[in-house]
Amino acid sequence: MSLYRRSIAIVYEALLVVRSQAAMSFVTIVIIAAMCSTILLTAGKAAGAENAVIGTLDSAGTKTILVRADPGAGISPRVLGDIARLEGIDWFGAVGPANDASNVSIRGGTKVPTRLAWGDDWQRLLPRGSLALPGSAFASSEALTQLGMSEKTGGVETETGSSFSVVNSVAVPSFLKFLEPLAFVPRDLNNVESGQEISVLVVVASRPGSVGAVESAIRPLIEGAAPAKIHISTSAGLAALRNIVQSQLGGFGRNLVSAVLVITGFLVAIVQYGFVMLRRKDFGRRRALGATRSLIVLLLLIQTALLSSVGIIVGSSFAISALVATKDPLPTFDFIAAIGILALATGIIGSLAPAFIAARRDPLKELRVP
Repeated sequence: MSLYRRSIAIVYEALLVVRSQAAMSFVTIVIIAAMCSTILLTAGKAAGAENAVIGTLDSAGTKTILVRADPGAGISPRVLGDIARLEGIDWFGAVGPANDASNVSIRGGTKVPTRLAWGDDWQRLLPRGSLALPGSAFASSEALTQLGMSEKTGGVETETGSSFSVVNSVAVPSFLKFLEPLAFVPRDLNNVESGQEISVLVVVASRPGSVGAVESAIRPLIEGAAPAKIHISTSAGLAALRNIVQSQLGGFGRNLVSAVLVITGFLVAIVQYGFVMLRRKDFGRRRALGATRSLIVLLLLIQTALLSSVGIIVGSSFAISALVATKDPLPTFDFIAAIGILALATGIIGSLAPAFIAARRDPLKELRVP
């Protein structure tokens, strides 16, 4: 018999055993389902709330360092080259002073502040396939609406006489929302003109915990001859609050999951041991007919895995439906999948000891049991 057919035969035999012991199978399913639903309705709900709170805090900019420079502060765009060499930074960018610009096709149209922009990767904000060509400008949806560019293209002219071609719209990330309506002209750091200055610098740390270190690193780079004209604001307070929320809610969830897993494993072990005692004559018959100990163990483990899978589906479906009905925050798919994997592993581990006990039974002794 090939390995494939042998595997199918073993699984089929396990299914027959499950059907023959409906009561024990039902109890196992209920235990696993109760475990999954309990975890998802408590720790899962807490994880969903944690994600919602952290998402709210992140939208407020928990990783953002904002530098505003008054006119005459003297911060050259070339400082971004030094910032690029720092560690712990996910993104950085700077814009120059705003120049009001209007649509060249609409006389007396609404003016939108337009800025020169330098930075790490303004291309990230552009639609896929768009190129920041020299002299081209990009604008947010809000800016395009005010400019009257329904086709997302056109020309603008600033009050200083500079003209640019608007070639596409950009998706404005949360840390740049304060610049709305946003219209910018990307510039190359290697071609900084004399006299060009930065008015706003935005640095996004790689994680909230590194905000303080990144701020300390960039402060000496930007505080030149006029430190009184430079204003630095960070989200260190929000970052600290984010860490507190994450640690407290995360710790609660981990402790609860661990406790439920231990209890579930113990209950599964008891149920499987009872099953072994009830079916010890059957196991003795199998051993007498040539079944190996490993086959007995495998049958019991497959049986538990099948029942656990059903319990996981039932329990998870019930919990998710309950959370949706009560409009509570839902955990992520990764969390739900992880709980399912842990439940399956708990069921299998809980049945290991009873499986080995069944496999080590003396077939002659078991066959004498009435």
